[in-house]
Amino acid sequence: MAATPFPAVLLLGPTGAGKTPLGHRIESQRWDGQRCVHFDFGENLRKAVRRELPPDCLSAQDIHFLRDVLERGVLLEDRDFPIAERILLGFLTQRHADHRTRIVLNGLPRHVGQAAAMQRVVTVRDVICLECDAATVLRRIQLDPAGDREGRIDDQLPAVRKKLTIYNQRTMPLVDWYRQRGATIVRISVDAHMTTARMWQEIRRLARLHADFS
Repeated sequence: MAATPFPAVLLLGPTGAGKTPLGHRIESQRWDGQRCVHFDFGENLRKAVRRELPPDCLSAQDIHFLRDVLERGVLLEDRDFPIAERILLGFLTQRHADHRTRIVLNGLPRHVGQAAAMQRVVTVRDVICLECDAATVLRRIQLDPAGDREGRIDDQLPAVRKKLTIYNQRTMPLVDWYRQRGATIVRISVDAHMTTARMWQEIRRLARLHADFS
């Protein structure tokens, strides 16, 4: 299935920045007329643990391992990437994606090792960075301007601080990694009240300014 990499756009941003609602918006609006599917890795991890992915996607041992990953709030390391790849390919099969489909990546890759391994599956052409500081993240979680935080058990302050540390140390280097490989980097400054609709408007405005925005 992945002999020819799928074209992809990567959403980056700290927890609470609004990646998941934005991913849904991009899927519904399409990307420059191209069909999109939004791959939310966190959501699909939870589906995997609930055994809602194709039955041959993961073993019982894989599911036990992923349950522990979710409980501890840690990243999948390079040695674990085959599990992440099977989840991604299972999702693409479920969504009937072909190589005319743009994949909107959210939560994978989370670090450079994953990004390098994913090159055989996807080609990231655009990176959208939702930028906000820690105080704004906490305020956004409290206000929930995108309406997607209800019932989130991982929004307690210690968990949020841990995720912000991991994001700054492990995920932010992806911006330079993809820039060096020719991807277009689009930065959006996110405030506490910014809605998904405003993010989408800003993306479309910036797309008109970037001749290389694919």
